[in-house]
Amino acid sequence: MSLIAPRRKTRVLNVGDVKIGGDHPIVVQSMATADTRDPAATLAQIRQLAEAGCEIVRIAVPDRSAAAALPDIVPHTPVPLIADIHFEHTLALKALDAGIHGLRLNPGNIRKPEDVREVVTKAKVRQVPIRIGVNFGSVAPMPPEFVDEMAMRNATQVELRAEWLVRSALNHIKILEDLDFGLTKVSLKAFELPVLFEAYRRFAGLPNDYPLHLGVTEAGTPRAGSVRSATGIGTLLALGIGDTIRVSLTTDPVEEVFVGYEILKSLELRQKGAIMIACPTCGRVEVDLFTLANQVDAFLAEIDEPIRVAVMGCVVNGPGESRDADVGLAAGKGKGVIFRKGKTVRTVAESEMLEALKAEIQQVIEDRRNGIVDEVDATQGYRPDRPVLQLTAV
Repeated sequence: MSLIAPRRKTRVLNVGDVKIGGDHPIVVQSMATADTRDPAATLAQIRQLAEAGCEIVRIAVPDRSAAAALPDIVPHTPVPLIADIHFEHTLALKALDAGIHGLRLNPGNIRKPEDVREVVTKAKVRQVPIRIGVNFGSVAPMPPEFVDEMAMRNATQVELRAEWLVRSALNHIKILEDLDFGLTKVSLKAFELPVLFEAYRRFAGLPNDYPLHLGVTEAGTPRAGSVRSATGIGTLLALGIGDTIRVSLTTDPVEEVFVGYEILKSLELRQKGAIMIACPTCGRVEVDLFTLANQVDAFLAEIDEPIRVAVMGCVVNGPGESRDADVGLAAGKGKGVIFRKGKTVRTVAESEMLEALKAEIQQVIEDRRNGIVDEVDATQGYRPDRPVLQLTAV
């Protein structure tokens, strides 16, 4: 029984040394906010994103000055870069000459067919993928005949908007297909989640195998944007749709990477880094759980190993939840019990709980590196292969 719906089968694209699609892991992307015309600042931010786990970074190339800076950026990047380009085909040509690893553009926005052909020909020779990225807020206005057609079908507003997104993407794709170019990835973004879901479901249901990039356009500030992105991206991933993701937040893009991985970890699609379970607190808690949980969270932020840690504050839910983690703490009045894969390790005083939990986490990681694996009964403890939900694929 599958954990989530089977993933949609797609062709495999190479963005630099990162493989997208097929059975390869879903890739976490972000976009630099630094001015591309400043190579030092741009590279510094790219390195920060790479250190946070970002696997592909998109950079804006809005003008010729930004394009001229690419030779000072691309050769020094730690991760593949995608040039974000609109309207001006010479910017794409300069990006390709600089060795860019991918392009994000819509060929229908480039005015002359011969200009499109020049870009596509060079991208094909250099085996550089192109992402067709359509956003509902920036697609061409819906023509009256399309609106009339959809009205004849009694389409809802959600269906109307989603279908226009899909057709807009297909129009751009046809330009590339007519030039015998197939290194194509597609995104169909919207702010309204029902439109987002309908557009991706419709496109994924068509007879094509183009990899899909997921994102919620203009998701917002960290609190609301993270929720909207998790709901939108997470739902599509659970339905087996999506090969790359980008969480768009109005904040430091490093936060986008963190949220992206949390979405993947929540669905158990990737296990990079730690997962922490912490109870929401209530009147039963008899320790300073807020402080303890934040301290553990800060410690886990530095760990890349996939490990599940529980920090629980009462005797009702604490023991059960703690036993269901790789390492767990169930705190009571003045003391806490450390568990490891369902087995009690020791009981410690409240003042010792943080350091004892950290030590046990480090010991689990060290044991794994030395090939020592805990024996866990299949009926208890955290099991990565345990099915927790079943959804239907598109």
